[in-house]
Amino acid sequence: MQSPPSSVLVSINGFDIHYYGLIMFCAIAAGILVMRLVAKKYYKKVNTEILLDMLPAIILCAILGARLYYVAMDWNYFSRHLPEIFALWHGGISIHGAMLGGVISGLVYTKIKKINFLKYADIFAYGLTIGQAIGRFGNYFNCEAFGKPCSIPFIKLFIPLPYRPYGYESYEYFHPTFLYESLWDILVFLILFFVIRKIKGIKDGVIFFSYLILYSIGRIAIESCRLDSVRNICGIEIAHIASVLLIIAGVAGLVLICKKNMSDNLSSATADDKYKPE
Repeated sequence: MQSPPSSVLVSINGFDIHYYGLIMFCAIAAGILVMRLVAKKYYKKVNTEILLDMLPAIILCAILGARLYYVAMDWNYFSRHLPEIFALWHGGISIHGAMLGGVISGLVYTKIKKINFLKYADIFAYGLTIGQAIGRFGNYFNCEAFGKPCSIPFIKLFIPLPYRPYGYESYEYFHPTFLYESLWDILVFLILFFVIRKIKGIKDGVIFFSYLILYSIGRIAIESCRLDSVRNICGIEIAHIASVLLIIAGVAGLVLICKKNMSDNLSSATADDKYKPE
């Protein structure tokens, strides 16, 4: 697999349009389309107008969260190159930051509108997986998010010398971890849509919490192969720590849903017995 000849799609009067920006736009558009289609056909109780109304705020907060998280994790570099903070076309956004920004804005919005956060979070989970799968190709055009040296035919990705990490200058081919994560995201979508969604009596939030768990499992495995983790704590990459925390949150969410469901069933059974004729 060859690296792209340039990260610039086209230049117009000295203004460069980068592949990264175009791919991010396509990723967001595809995610919105998937959410709308899934909501209209399979989630009749979800108000698609409200879904579309909340999208601008959530997308904006997700992008801000993604960039701020990335900048914070590599502040040593950005503190010396302040203009780069705003250079999104050069890459450098974090899905964990996007999740944080999106969830916070979603919680605030649904609280204000007095609607069920988990019901809408389930819909967003479908769009997120597709958006992430497409968005990862932005890393390809920026020659970033690749893994350790690779010699597997038809898989190995050529990386030009200027983009090779320090100490790896003599290697030409690396694992295309951006592609691995894209394929994993597609698999997560298929599991959510064709398996978990069809569970009888599924409750609000199960899709969302399952997404957190499934995505994070793949991210932990793939992150172990990457060379560009910007920060670590005691030798453990921040992405690993964030993924573990998301798995814990996902499991905790599913447990709470299960307990609430059991409690509701018990209350219903008790009520039936109370009014049962003697």
